[in-house]
Formats: sequence, structure tokens, C-alpha cells
Amino acid sequence: MAQATSRDPSHEAETMRRVFWRLMPTLLLAYLICYIDRVNVGFASLQMNKAVGIDPKTYGLGAGIFFIGYFILEVPSNLAMERFGARTWIARIMITWGLISAAFALVGGPVSFLVLRFLLGAAEAGFFPGVILYLTYWFPSEYRARIVGIFMVAIPVAGLTGSPISGALLGMDGLLGLGGWQWVFLLEAAPAVLLGIVSFVWLTDKPEHATWLTLDQRAWLAGKLESERQRASRVPHLSVWQVLGNKYVLIMALVYSGAAGASSALALWQPQLIKSFGLTNLQTGLINAVPYGIAAVLMILWGRHSDRTGERVLHNALPLGLMALAMVATFAAAGLWMMIPLLTVILVGTYASKGPFWALSAEWLSAPVAAAGLAQINALGNLSGFFCNYMIGWIKDETGSFPLAIMPIAALAAAGTVAVLLIGRGQPKTVAIPT
Repeated sequence: MAQATSRDPSHEAETMRRVFWRLMPTLLLAYLICYIDRVNVGFASLQMNKAVGIDPKTYGLGAGIFFIGYFILEVPSNLAMERFGARTWIARIMITWGLISAAFALVGGPVSFLVLRFLLGAAEAGFFPGVILYLTYWFPSEYRARIVGIFMVAIPVAGLTGSPISGALLGMDGLLGLGGWQWVFLLEAAPAVLLGIVSFVWLTDKPEHATWLTLDQRAWLAGKLESERQRASRVPHLSVWQVLGNKYVLIMALVYSGAAGASSALALWQPQLIKSFGLTNLQTGLINAVPYGIAAVLMILWGRHSDRTGERVLHNALPLGLMALAMVATFAAAGLWMMIPLLTVILVGTYASKGPFWALSAEWLSAPVAAAGLAQINALGNLSGFFCNYMIGWIKDETGSFPLAIMPIAALAAAGTVAVLLIGRGQPKTVAIPT
């Protein structure tokens, strides 16, 4: 096994290339569909809220209540994935959330809207941390910021592609007696169910089961990953309850809360903000896509830079600090031409931090606690989505000010910047990937 774990650049490159092209296109597409189904309510709300009688406070509560169901089932879902296998569990999650997302076409008022948002969060719980855990089964640590960045680029790409698509689907209003907002939910939910079925057939649980790798490639990859599992970690082998209350897990959840709150809030409220400048639904969709396109490119480049330098902490802190400053600067935005660049900077900061963040989190968690630890970080971090979305709805309804409404997120991002700098002191660099 020692020979299998030694670094042969050509052998390693070919192995990782096969792993990447086998797994990442499916996972990336799955998360793209997942995020579109999570946030397409932002565009549907342009028609749905008036059609079924949902006011800003109720919409904000519904936008946020998603994360309550998500929070409750996040850790149990990740533990179930370890028991039943990634392939089976990821497919189950996708099919479930697809069916619930389609059911949003039946929303008839505030109560059904709130119930379905809660159920959608419960259905999706475990998908993201499950995939992050799954990636640690396949990619050595020096690849993870880049790989996680590529996986999470699905979020800004969902805004880039989903915005104009959702805006166009609203134009189907009245077709077959359905509202445009109902078509948004129905047509954007179907791919989740179909890809869930495909994932069950296509994905492989662990390298030792990968018949699409050669025996030498399987031996090298399994040996490399096993040697990493033997390294000392900041969070060693603990019980599940000890992991959930571990200080590193809780602080990293705080660090993540600003970026998680910003990404969910902008996805759900940004279309309404842009449309308030007097644009049509289609124009809103096209303009809303621009910041996401820029963020998608910079997210990949930032994750790649983190892997090449082996540095994680500053690659977390700098984007978070930039995001907080840009949010404060929205108070000075006098028109759409000033607001769009600031929204772009906020989204760039939000998404650029995520690849290095999850790479750092995975490096701090020993293998026995990774499933519970990653799920707890994601669950607590995303819980900010509940409070932030509800606060945005409440503050916006009371004051009419979007910049004031996003100040709680700015405060979380600033706190996360300080926290990751403090907790990351002395963090050794990861072995960098040679350029």
C-alpha cells in the first residue's frame, strides 16, 4: 500500500481526472436543480403573492421557515447517508424535494405556502452536507477547495440560468388555466425527480466500489485518503452529541452564517428589489442573472487559488469582509446603476468564501465525526436563513428600506470575518497543488 500512496504525478492526475468527470457533472447538475427549486419562489412571488394573498411579512416567514425543517433533519439525514450509502440517499433526497417543489403549484394561501416551505426544507435536508461528506470520500485534501468551489458554483449558476428561465415562465400566465407562477414550480421541479433516478444508477459510494477505475488507481486513491484520515484533527473522535457542541463546529457555523444568510436572502428578495426599479419580469430576470454570472467565475478562481497556495483562513475572511462592506455601501446606492455593482460584490464575497470554507471545515474534522460535524455546521449556518429572511420581510415592511433590512446579514458577515481570523491562527497550510 505504501507504493500506492506515493505521489506519481501522471498516475495521480489520470486518477483524479477520471473521478472528476465521473462524479462532478452529476453532482453539479443536481445542486443546480436543487438551488433553483429552493429559490424559484423569489420569481414566483412576483405573481403568486398577489394571486393568493401573501404579504411581505408572511413571505419573509415562508422564505425563512424552509431552514427550520432543514435544521431539524440535517444531522439525522447525514447519519442516514453513512448507513444507507451516498448513492441511495442522495437519490432519495432529490426525488422527495422534486415532488414537494411541484406541489407548490397548489398553493392557495399563506398556510399552504408556509407548510410547503417547511416540508421543502425537510426534504432537502442533508443534500448539501451529504455531498460535501461524499467529496471527502473521493478527493484528497489538497483538491477540496477547488472541487467544493466547482460544486457550489451551481448556486450562482442557478441565479444566472434560473433567473431568465423563471422570468420567461411567468409569461405563460393563463396557459391551460394555470398562473405563470404555477408553471415555474411545475416545470422546474421535474428535472429533480429525473436526475434522482439517474443518480441512483450512476453514482458510486466509495473508491473501493469504483469498477470504472483500474485496480492500481483504486489502491492509490484509497491509500491516499486513508493516510489523510490518520492525521491529527482539531475535532477528534467524539460522540455525536459532543460533536454537535464542539467549539470549533459552533464557531465555524457562525462563520458560515453570514454567507449562508446572504445567498438565501438575495436569491429570494433580489428579484423584487430589481423589479422595483420599474422593470418587466423578463428584464428583471436578465439583469438579476448578471451578478450571478460574475460570481460564478470568481468563485472557481478563488477556490483554485486557495488550493494552489494551500491557504484557507484568509481565503475565508477576505470575501466575508468584502461582503459586509458592500452591504453597508448599499445605503449610498441612488439607482439601479449603483445597486447592481454592489449586489455583484456581495454575491462575489458570498460565494468565493464557500470553497475554502468547506475545505477548511473538512480538514478540521476527523473522519469518524465528519458526517455529524459537517451537517451541524451547515444546519446552524443555514439557520441564519430563517432569521435573516424573516427580519428582511419585517424591516422592509416597516421601513421600506432594503439596505436597512440586510444589516443583520452584514453584522453576521463581519462577526464571521473576525471569528475565522481568530480561530484560524496557527492553521498550517494544506499541501499545495503544483502549478
